Amino acid sequence: MAEQQYPEPTCGALIFNSEGKVFLMKSHKWKDKYVMPGGHVELGEPLKECLKREVKEETGLEVYDPEFICFQQFIYDSIFWKKRHFIFFDFSCKTDSTEVKLNSEGQEFVWVTLEEALTLPVEPYTRKAIEEYLRLQKR
Repeated sequence: MAEQQYPEPTCGALIFNSEGKVFLMKSHKWKDKYVMPGGHVELGEPLKECLKREVKEETGLEVYDPEFICFQQFIYDSIFWKKRHFIFFDFSCKTDSTEVKLNSEGQEFVWVTLEEALTLPVEPYTRKAIEEYLRLQKR
């Protein structure tokens, strides 16, 4: 693989089910910590379309009503399995889907309350997105 030349934009999703619980999955790419699903924006792809596509690819879930939470800079953090510079665009969204089909990026998953999520071994960028989501809800 060629050396990275530019930061890579990605989208991440805090997915809420009809019970108000959030989806998290464990990923070997993140040292077996819990993460929100997401991935790379393709050339010409709007962020919200990227979000829906990546969630479907990684979880099998259909999502709707994406709302922007925050962006984060990820610059060569050792929590990820490769040396990378990402720009994360994190969103909340909803699903009515109930059947999860993880691809190879996820090893297991949970549906938990946001409070429960913060007690799990969550990677720091997902944790920040959850905390920012909670902060925005208090407004």
